[in-house]
Amino acid sequence: MHKIQVEDKEFEIFLENETINKRIRLMGIQMNVDYEKKCPLFIGVLNGSFLFLADLIKEVDIPCEVAFMRVASYEGTSSSGQVKELIGLPENIEGRDIIVVEDIVDTGLTLTYILKTIKEKNPASVKVASLLLKPSALKYEMEDLAYIGFEIPNEFVVGYGLDYNGLGRNLIDIYRATGA
Repeated sequence: MHKIQVEDKEFEIFLENETINKRIRLMGIQMNVDYEKKCPLFIGVLNGSFLFLADLIKEVDIPCEVAFMRVASYEGTSSSGQVKELIGLPENIEGRDIIVVEDIVDTGLTLTYILKTIKEKNPASVKVASLLLKPSALKYEMEDLAYIGFEIPNEFVVGYGLDYNGLGRNLIDIYRATGA
């Protein structure tokens, strides 16, 4: 099995790039159907979502716009339990169809904060697209989670935009931490 080292942790292959791309293609097809005759605003949550959003947007053939916001709640391999908004929401989103694009949803703390902030600005609709979901780690209700790439166990993962202390985002596959 292909293993890599990121700082002091060893990781093994979990989701190969080809599998990721096939799933993203299907998510894009569904969005084309769901948002036909609309112009959704994709809001990527930085830093982790940038690769996923870039690949997802290539599969969307309806008119759309892209913006980014950045929040932070992670320190090392676990959530700090606090959300700090770093870069706010884009311009006026009132009456817009919003698709929040996340790399991963685990506890749901960050996403709950983002959705609350967005909904205060009266969009027409809000849905979430997340490449990864850890159902067993969820601590918040997630009714707006409409597009999920993969449900995964509550394990630490890196690659394809996901990082460990800022490293590993550039890996094209997703790796999970080994028990070592």
